[in-house]
Amino acid sequence: MDPTLASFLIFMAVGFLAQLVDGAVGMAYGVTSATFLLAFGIPPANVSASVHASKVFTCAASAWAHVRFGNTVPRLAFWLAAGGITGGVVGAYVLTTIPPNTVKPIIITYLAIMGVIILTRSMRVRIAATKRDFSGALPLGTVGGFLDAMGGGGWGPTVTTTLIGSGVEPRVAIGSTNTAEFFVAVAVSVSFITMLLTGHWDQATELTQNLWPVLGLIAGGLIAAPLAARVTRVLPASRMTWIVGLVVIGLAIWQGLQWAKVV
Repeated sequence: MDPTLASFLIFMAVGFLAQLVDGAVGMAYGVTSATFLLAFGIPPANVSASVHASKVFTCAASAWAHVRFGNTVPRLAFWLAAGGITGGVVGAYVLTTIPPNTVKPIIITYLAIMGVIILTRSMRVRIAATKRDFSGALPLGTVGGFLDAMGGGGWGPTVTTTLIGSGVEPRVAIGSTNTAEFFVAVAVSVSFITMLLTGHWDQATELTQNLWPVLGLIAGGLIAAPLAARVTRVLPASRMTWIVGLVVIGLAIWQGLQWAKVV
C-alpha cells in the first residue's frame, strides 16, 4: 500500500476512535491524537498545531450535534469559550519557549485526583441535578485552553472533569465543553498561523509533512462526531460518570508512564 494512503487510513481510524470517545465523554481527542503524532516523531509545537487544525473541523461537527441533541447550555459554553480562547492564545505563544514536560507532573496529579472524585460521585444513587452557577467557567476555560495549547490536548480532561466534579450534569458538561472547544481550536490555530507568518516559529516548515495524518484525523473525527453526541444523549448519567472517571484515571496512568519514560 502507498505510504501516504496508509498514513491517511491509520490516522482516520485514530481520529474516529478519538472523536467517538471525546464526543461521548467530553475528553481524549487531543490527548489520543497528540500521542500518535508524537509517536511518529513530530515535534510538540507541530503536534499541537496539527491537532488544533483538525479540531476546527471535528469540533464544528461535534458542537452542531451536541446543540441539536440538547446537550449544550449556551451560557456555560460562552464563558468556557471566552476563557479558553484567552488561555489557548497565550499557551500557543509560549509553547515554543517553555518545554511542555515542565507542566506534565501537575496535569498528571490533577487528572488522578479528579478521576477519583468523579468515581466517588458515580457511586451515589443519584446524580445531582444540573448545576446552574457557572461563575467559575471563565477561569476554568482559561486554564483548560492554556494546557490544551501547550500539550496538544488537555481541554476535555481539565474542563469536563472539573465541571462534572463540581456538580454539573455529565451530558451538559460534555456538550457545553465540546461546543466551546470549537472556538478555542479556531483561536489556537489562528495563533499558530500568526506565528508562522511573522517568523516566530522555527519548526513550522515541517507542517507540510503532516498533511495526510491531519486529513486522516479530520475525516475520522467528522464520521464519529454525530454518533458520539447521540451516545451522550442516551447513555445513563451514572454510567457516563463511571466512564469519564475511568478515562481520566487511564489518561493519568498513561501520561505518568510516559513522563517516567516507562513507555
